[in-house]
Amino acid sequence: MVDHRGFLKVRERELPANRPVPIRLMDWREVHEYRLDNPDEEGLVKRQAGRCMDCGIPFCHQGCPLGNLIPDWNDLTRRGQWGDAIDRLHATNNFPEFTGRICPAPCESACVLGINQDPVTIKNVEVTIAEEAFWRGLVTPQVPVRLTGFTVAVVGSGPAGLAAAQQLTRAGHTVAVYERDDAIGGLLRYGVPDFKLDKGVIDRRLAQMSAEGTRFRPGVEIGKDITWPQLRARYDAVVVATGAQVPRELPLPGRELAGIHPAMEYLHQANAVVAGRDVPDQITAQGKHVIVIGGGDTGSDCVGTALRQGAASVTTLAIGKQPPTERPAHQPWPMDPTVFEVSTSYEEGGERDYLASTVSFQGSDGRVTALRVARTEYLPDGRRVPAGGTERDIPADLVLIAMGFTGAETDTLAAQAGAGVTPRGVVARSDDYATNLPGVFVAGDAGRGQSLIVWAIAEGRAAAASVDAYLSGGESELPTPITASTVSLHP
Repeated sequence: MVDHRGFLKVRERELPANRPVPIRLMDWREVHEYRLDNPDEEGLVKRQAGRCMDCGIPFCHQGCPLGNLIPDWNDLTRRGQWGDAIDRLHATNNFPEFTGRICPAPCESACVLGINQDPVTIKNVEVTIAEEAFWRGLVTPQVPVRLTGFTVAVVGSGPAGLAAAQQLTRAGHTVAVYERDDAIGGLLRYGVPDFKLDKGVIDRRLAQMSAEGTRFRPGVEIGKDITWPQLRARYDAVVVATGAQVPRELPLPGRELAGIHPAMEYLHQANAVVAGRDVPDQITAQGKHVIVIGGGDTGSDCVGTALRQGAASVTTLAIGKQPPTERPAHQPWPMDPTVFEVSTSYEEGGERDYLASTVSFQGSDGRVTALRVARTEYLPDGRRVPAGGTERDIPADLVLIAMGFTGAETDTLAAQAGAGVTPRGVVARSDDYATNLPGVFVAGDAGRGQSLIVWAIAEGRAAAASVDAYLSGGESELPTPITASTVSLHP
């Protein structure tokens, strides 16, 4: 039984301390060091896990697209039963070491304790369980007891593709994961900086998957190196998990100037260099005045990267108002509210400028030198426009557009194989993740649009169940947590 008075005994929400800012800006190591041999940190996590009330209706389940059994592994953590805790965690989540680091934790917004106290530190408990499990040797390969003889190709090695691949391999199918980059991991590898997700964390999980039988094919671009019809002819089923990587553009005067880049292009190069790759003509922030347009997670990653590269200044522009520090009335519990947050990157430096509408890019000799911005004005119909007479110029040597993504890269899939594409620019699919092409399924952002890592893993798991049922004649023993049409308070 849980300690039903735990939340009364420990009322304060507490997280382990991060590395000091001046120290961590000198390297690319993770912001937080997981000192598993530190009894103080272990005691802190156990106390915080003990705040969980084991609610009769655990809304944290609804807040998490994976349906994580959060009260279960909170109590097991409180008791120090790490083996049972990781088993409960793996029952719904293939990669808790990823989500525990980079998921925005909608489960915490839905925590019942959050009605009148700070919510349980669910995300930190999750990553601690994962790290303890790896440290104690509790994460081992789960080799299938029999092979079905069916083959599956997974295109894309982000969280959706890896989750689908692991589930299908464990079901006994022979799975090959194709990735166009030179290393497996998708945006986990080259989109998320090392200070948020050390790449050794990815590699140790890939080692487990390899031991289970999953095969990896990096450096192969489907649609170019192998056509989609050729791939379909080689495999009994195909899972498309290529993500939604078409960047949202900002088509304003001066956009053609040099020094203006999509954020992911910049981050991909930076992460490749940190990994020891040679990147000719790398986009770097060293000694430059950097402007980041967009204040989301990608923008935050750009800030932390630019600061580590030695930028002269970093300014983040957001077109909207600064969010409130408390949950707004129109986003009541258990909804995931839009509130003002200070990420670890913003802790490290830089300026944040709200109500800033970009009017144009200014330049000289073909390079950007400044951004012309104006104060954002809200019109009665909800539109946001630059207010006349409020223009000002901000010096800029490097501008990074971090305004999200508009859809998936579907050109070759549609042209070569005839896959359907929705008006939102993603691959069309049914509730069971099937496309209009027999044996071809789609999971994650490629079919959902830009979303969270927990949605990607959840869809990868669910799509795997649909593929298994397709190959096995209509039935599957794999869990089916969600359908492609599932909606949530946390989209």
